[in-house]
Amino acid sequence: MLIGVLAMQGAFREHQLMLSACGVDSRQVRKPEDLNGLDGLIIPGGESTTISKLLADYGLFEPLKLLGKEGMPVFGTCAGAILLAKEIEDSSFERLRLMDIRVKRNAFGRQLESFEEDLEMPVLTGGPFRAVFIRAPHITGTGPKVEALASYGGRVVCARQGSLLAAAFHPELTVDRRLHEYFLNISKCPK
Repeated sequence: MLIGVLAMQGAFREHQLMLSACGVDSRQVRKPEDLNGLDGLIIPGGESTTISKLLADYGLFEPLKLLGKEGMPVFGTCAGAILLAKEIEDSSFERLRLMDIRVKRNAFGRQLESFEEDLEMPVLTGGPFRAVFIRAPHITGTGPKVEALASYGGRVVCARQGSLLAAAFHPELTVDRRLHEYFLNISKCPK
């Protein structure tokens, strides 16, 4: 199995370390040709408008949209979740629009309001999942095919739609591999 990690901004190296800990090879994705032969893709956190601009500058928007529509598993964390969303409240910058969710950026506050929280995630065995929230969005609306996987304070912070997974937090900044393993299982059987 080979998982691509969009390597334009954010904690892409930490995602690669997590994938390595799961026993899976990864490749940094910066150009359209880097998408060849991948079994899945992770879009890490960072600044969503900057990542959007870089996707456009490097010609990655259309190839990513096509692969996502064809069923390639994609896992977006924080800004990656924003880029997957069909709708963003109070914003109109370009995004992939692959997942039938509406998100609100910086829903939990700015950088100084960053925090960690234990989340109940029934799809993961072994107890609560420690989530790191940094300028995190939350999911304010979901389409009929979207399953909410975790909430915090009544707000959806993790969801799945088929082969697409969105988390408002940074699972790569913990030692807990379970959410990455969950994504890898989606990548093995995406439908």
